[in-house]
Amino acid sequence: MKKRLAIIIALLMLVLAVAGCGGGEKKADAPKVLKVGTNPDFAPFEFQEKDKKEFSGFDMDLIRALGKQAGYDVQINSLAFDGLLPALMSNNIDVAISGMTITPARAEKVLFSDPYYKSGLSIIVKNDNNAVKSVKDLEGKKIAVQIGTSSAMAAKKIANATVREFNTVSDIFVELRNGGVDAAINDLPVNQYYIKQMPNSGLKITGDLLAAEDYGIAFAKSNSEAQKKINAAMAELKKNGEYDKIYEKWFGKQIK
Repeated sequence: MKKRLAIIIALLMLVLAVAGCGGGEKKADAPKVLKVGTNPDFAPFEFQEKDKKEFSGFDMDLIRALGKQAGYDVQINSLAFDGLLPALMSNNIDVAISGMTITPARAEKVLFSDPYYKSGLSIIVKNDNNAVKSVKDLEGKKIAVQIGTSSAMAAKKIANATVREFNTVSDIFVELRNGGVDAAINDLPVNQYYIKQMPNSGLKITGDLLAAEDYGIAFAKSNSEAQKKINAAMAELKKNGEYDKIYEKWFGKQIK
């Protein structure tokens, strides 16, 4: 009887061992989803080409490369620019990348990555406007800006200026071309890209840069883990040359 019981126990153990091996290799965990918010109306940083579902631009290529380097599955969502920080703070998105300038006011609400692009604000006017050549010349003038941006903040500091805020960059260019304002203030690379793509727009850039700015990727204050991972990924992309490839695709070779 004891011998028979020992045989039964041995057989059961063998069956359990085979069952444990029969499942094959354990599948690797799926990459964690990184929910990204952007306002895709800021070419060449983020925009949507006609008849294409995916967003294009420098920021879009960069965040996909950063996500891949950090082990994330990147999912990009379109939001209004002034809705990006509220979406972060309510945890509806994990990060925001949208040509966003790192400012003290924003840094009180969210975390920022290490700077990834240095920009500056510039003035854009009609080709036949020779009266505006500096910020001083904008005093008392009508100025178009995108709502919630550093351009809007800068314009509101100009004495006696009437600042008109619009939801998109496209809207400010349309308003300027239609003569509704005397000038627009916007990020230099976006102004340059617009004029390059629209050579018959009748617009030009005038004067010196208003201010130098650093762009950063924003995170909720509670998401320092993602901030650290993205910063580490950024450092690696700059080290291995991938960042330079993305930069040159959209802006040409960097001046260092």
